[in-house]
Amino acid sequence: MASTETVILNKKEIAHKLKRIAYQIYEANISEEEVIIAGIKENGYIFAKKLKTAVEKISPIKISLCQVTIDKKNPIAPITTSINPQAYQNKSLVLVDDVLHSGTTLIYAVKHFLNVPLKQFKTAVLVDRNHKKYPIKADYKGISLSTSINENVIVVFEPGNNRAILE
Repeated sequence: MASTETVILNKKEIAHKLKRIAYQIYEANISEEEVIIAGIKENGYIFAKKLKTAVEKISPIKISLCQVTIDKKNPIAPITTSINPQAYQNKSLVLVDDVLHSGTTLIYAVKHFLNVPLKQFKTAVLVDRNHKKYPIKADYKGISLSTSINENVIVVFEPGNNRAILE
């Protein structure tokens, strides 16, 4: 562990942010029968799974999970999803990632979903760093954090020790 690490969200705080975002998703989709929660592969998908559980605990809405695979080093490469586009067509969809850094990953993932007609489209992140290169925003966010461009935010999902770290 580097000596310059600072925990910005601990396990309890992440659980609280998760619950709050789940309520926001429920409120925005109260009349929907089904909502698709699409998580960007790795941490975004882990966060999406946690959101699915949280929304299901508080609402009768059916939540379908979708994993979005994007090459973060080459975001213009083809993007794939774990469910067929017809499965989310004309439905409410929430695109989820753990940290909104520059916005590159999120904007290319949004572009992918624009090829399918959706009823409603929102984005959710645990940490929004406020250093965007693109005009993308998170509709639901756990925390907004003004950091220097040299600082990095990492979300660690470990059993019993979830945390967000600034390094």
